[in-house]
Amino acid sequence: MRISDVARHAGVSPSTVSYVLSGKRSISESTTRRVRESIEALGYQPHAGARSLASRRTNVIALVVPLRDDVHVPVAMRFAVSVVTAARTHDHDVLLLTQGEGPDGLRRVAGSAMVDGVIVMDVEADDARVPVLRSLDLPSVLIGVPEDTAGLTCIDLDFAAAGALCVDHLADRGHTDIAFVGQPPSVYQRRTGFAERTLTGFESAAARRGVRATPHPCSPDTADEVAGALLRDRPGLTGLIVHNEPSVGPLLEAFTEHGRTAPDLSTVVIGPAPAGLPKLTSVDLPAEELGGRAVGLLMDKIDGLGEPGTTLLEPGLTDRGSTARRA
Repeated sequence: MRISDVARHAGVSPSTVSYVLSGKRSISESTTRRVRESIEALGYQPHAGARSLASRRTNVIALVVPLRDDVHVPVAMRFAVSVVTAARTHDHDVLLLTQGEGPDGLRRVAGSAMVDGVIVMDVEADDARVPVLRSLDLPSVLIGVPEDTAGLTCIDLDFAAAGALCVDHLADRGHTDIAFVGQPPSVYQRRTGFAERTLTGFESAAARRGVRATPHPCSPDTADEVAGALLRDRPGLTGLIVHNEPSVGPLLEAFTEHGRTAPDLSTVVIGPAPAGLPKLTSVDLPAEELGGRAVGLLMDKIDGLGEPGTTLLEPGLTDRGSTARRA
């Protein structure tokens, strides 16, 4: 099936079909509709190689996915799937890069004209990839927010507001002794943006509300140790905020062994709670919305539209009954 066959079926010239496909010229709505109906009726598929040569586009975007020991892969894959799904609605495929490729990976795909743009995840406060993104002639969007956002397009959940929202939820219910169980120590050591901003929001809200609140980095294999230390050192502890998806189960199990269960130990989770656990009050992670909107922002930049800026999605808390009011 060729473009001339579509033109003949629609009763237009081959160039008109080409303009409808590329969008390079304004074609009337009725003609566009007739051409698209012919494309659908004939099952025509534009040749990807010819189309990319004509438009100087690859119809591929790159996604830098964090794959390392302290990253919760199921959550990272939710973002990846949302980006791939959204990209297909824009007729783009997705090339996956790993975090370990770093700045060199970005230079490689930009230098070889492999992609039309790039989406970068797991952004650090002082991310080594940011100066490279600024230097490359390659549209980019960050799912995450570094300290210096000048000239960048960023989108993320407002994690500082999420941390504060959890504190306010517990403080409004009379809790004055709260623990925050966060990401593994290595995540804070490399100053990963989402973790650092959540902790900042937690500490600021705790100071504002005048509650005793302490942070505790944690990994799944240290959950028992963290729970034991809290039970030993914080006998008055009544509120628990967990920002560490794989550690939720081991933490709750350790507390349960000592007779502390929700809502007696009022528990709020930031992010998805693992399947098979009791329903927990949580600030959910809008991975699908973030991925879809990141792709939309990138497509605008590829088309020469849109201005640099930061978009933060407002967090929402869903009360599922795992917190209680204090007398």
